[in-house]
Amino acid sequence: CSILILLPPQVAAQTINSLEIAQKLQNTYKKATSLVADFNQTTSINFSGRVRQGSVSMIFLRPGQLRWDYIAPDHQVLISDGKSISMYFEKNRQMMVMPADRYQNSDVTYAFFVGNGDIRRDFEIQKPAAAPFLADDQYCIKLIPKETHPQLSYLHLWINSSTWLVQRIQLVDQLDSVTDLFFTNIIINQPVADETFLFTPPPDTEI
Repeated sequence: CSILILLPPQVAAQTINSLEIAQKLQNTYKKATSLVADFNQTTSINFSGRVRQGSVSMIFLRPGQLRWDYIAPDHQVLISDGKSISMYFEKNRQMMVMPADRYQNSDVTYAFFVGNGDIRRDFEIQKPAAAPFLADDQYCIKLIPKETHPQLSYLHLWINSSTWLVQRIQLVDQLDSVTDLFFTNIIINQPVADETFLFTPPPDTEI
C-alpha cells in the first residue's frame, strides 16, 4: 500500500520555486480584464522616524485605465485613461497632468496592474533571504529591478496560493524607506463603467 503525506502549506510552498510563483502570478493578472480592490498604505521614512498612513480604493481596467481614490489622510484622486495621468490634490486645490508612459516609468505597480509590466522581463526574481511574515496560504518573492530605478531598490510580493492574487506589496527605496500596501476586497473581471475614469476637478483648481 502507499502512504500519502500531506505537507503543511508553509512546507508545500517551498516546493514551488520563485520563478514558478512569478509566472503563475503574471498569468493570473494577464488574464484579468479588470481589478477592483481596497488597500491600506503605510510608509516608514528612514532617518526621520516618520510613518505615513493612507487608505485607498482602486480600479484598474485594461488596457491602461486606472483610478485611485485616496480616502485618508487627505482626499486625492489619481486617474488615467491610458494616455494621460491626472493627480488631483484636494487639500492644495491642485491637479497635475502628465503622459501615462512617463508615470509608468516611475511607478512599477501601475505598469504591472494595467498590463504593461512583465515580472520575469523587468526583475531579478529571488526567494527572500529572511522569510517575511507569511500566512499559511501565501507565497512571497523578492523582486529586484534589472535596470536601476530612481525610486525602488527592491520589493516583496505576498501572493495567495489559491487565487494567485497579490495580497501585499512592500517597496523599499534607495534610502531604505519602506512602503507597505495591504490589499482587501479584491475582485477581478468585474464590469467597470466608462465614466469611472472621468474626473472634473472643482473650478478653483490649479492645473
